[in-house]
Amino acid sequence: MAAHRPRRAPGALGERFTVLDPATGEAFAEAPDQRPDTLDAVVGRAHEAWRGWRADPVARATALRAAADAVEAAGADLAPLLSREQGKPLAESYAETARTAARLRYFAGLAEHAETAGHTGIGPGTRLPPDGRPVRSELRWRPLGPVAAIVPWNFPLQLASAKFAPALAAGNTVVLKPSPFTPLATRLLGTVLSTALPEGVLTIVTGHEPLGARLASHPGIRHVTFTGSVPTGRAVARGAAASLARVTLELGGNDAAILLEDVDVERIADRLFWAAFRNCGQVCMAVKRVYAPARLYADVVEALAQRAKTVVVGAGLDPGTELGPVNNAPQLARVEHCTARALADGARAAAGGHRLDRPGYFHAPTILADVPPGSPVVTREQFGPVLPVLPYGSLDEAVAAANGTGFGLGGSVWGSDLDRAGAVADRLECGTAWINHHAELSLAQPFAGAKESGVGVAGGPWGFYGNLRPFVVHRPEES
Repeated sequence: MAAHRPRRAPGALGERFTVLDPATGEAFAEAPDQRPDTLDAVVGRAHEAWRGWRADPVARATALRAAADAVEAAGADLAPLLSREQGKPLAESYAETARTAARLRYFAGLAEHAETAGHTGIGPGTRLPPDGRPVRSELRWRPLGPVAAIVPWNFPLQLASAKFAPALAAGNTVVLKPSPFTPLATRLLGTVLSTALPEGVLTIVTGHEPLGARLASHPGIRHVTFTGSVPTGRAVARGAAASLARVTLELGGNDAAILLEDVDVERIADRLFWAAFRNCGQVCMAVKRVYAPARLYADVVEALAQRAKTVVVGAGLDPGTELGPVNNAPQLARVEHCTARALADGARAAAGGHRLDRPGYFHAPTILADVPPGSPVVTREQFGPVLPVLPYGSLDEAVAAANGTGFGLGGSVWGSDLDRAGAVADRLECGTAWINHHAELSLAQPFAGAKESGVGVAGGPWGFYGNLRPFVVHRPEES
């Protein structure tokens, strides 16, 4: 998705760009618009810092725990700024800040114990199984070097920490680029973390393209980790290929929720609604399509519509707000377009269906019924507060529809018979499937997409070892 091109202004630090408040559409701050040619020096400093940072995993663990403490202490500053620039309710910003600290603390633990454990059960320094030769082989792990982390605007801090926490724990250094829509809380986070981390270990750069493209293709970068759209992910992979850097890509999702015949509609309606509408629907693994059995279809539409009509929509900093604005004008236009297209194709808005008539980027929470299966709101990722509900006749039909997409991030099955729901979940072509809930992840579990939803694995020990390379030493057996 293309970034906006706000006013640039000269300043003491060079050119700057404006940051808009999505609740008003007005500029409220500025951030440095760094030039791509500054990256040589930035990556060079990351290489220099890497020499010392990679040496001592226990020292890294201590520093990362101190960083987690610093983030927790700064929550009252980070969360309001995050809500101001991103739009999400303040409670969600505090949760994102807490998750950032928790992730640092989790990966600090993995760094500390890296000498004795690995996600395969074969830790560094472990003797590998003999193969009949008089040779002893030992497995060790080595960090990759400077890592480029490129982060979108929907969860600026949480997704940043999902990239830099495992990379730093593994002994790499990181150059982090946030979205130009949400640079401010990330820059403040960098300041907070600088009290605990050595200079050059984590550097934050901000600006518009081609800054990100240059970072992804920089010859000094050894691993590129990116979250964003499929087209941009392909471009990132092409850029990283120039230097054969490793890539980890978390790309979009079009997650389906399948409701079974035995589902209790009223019992699951709140969970299902928020699985689709949390963060104004701007979640890669949000529910973006609901498939309901024909017998329950009208009840499902009505239950979700009632919640959409009563949810409190407002600025993230306003007390009582449950749903904030869409983050930016281009994304609001995309949501409006896919909604209008669905209505033109014959869909019915059971709730919402339009932009709200107020300043800022607000769109009414929308439940669409009678949507043609081929409408873009079904086949593509709307990434906003719009949810299509579709009926199905047979379960095989529902599973085929859920899998009938190039995406494969997540999916869920909802019903009273958990064994049956689990059997249906096993048929979904995605990286993670949930039963009677959606989009809940543990720090200790792997997170990966199928098909066009991603390359590589994040989360847990898998994400940690994804920032390392194996190194095997052979030596003759002592006689």
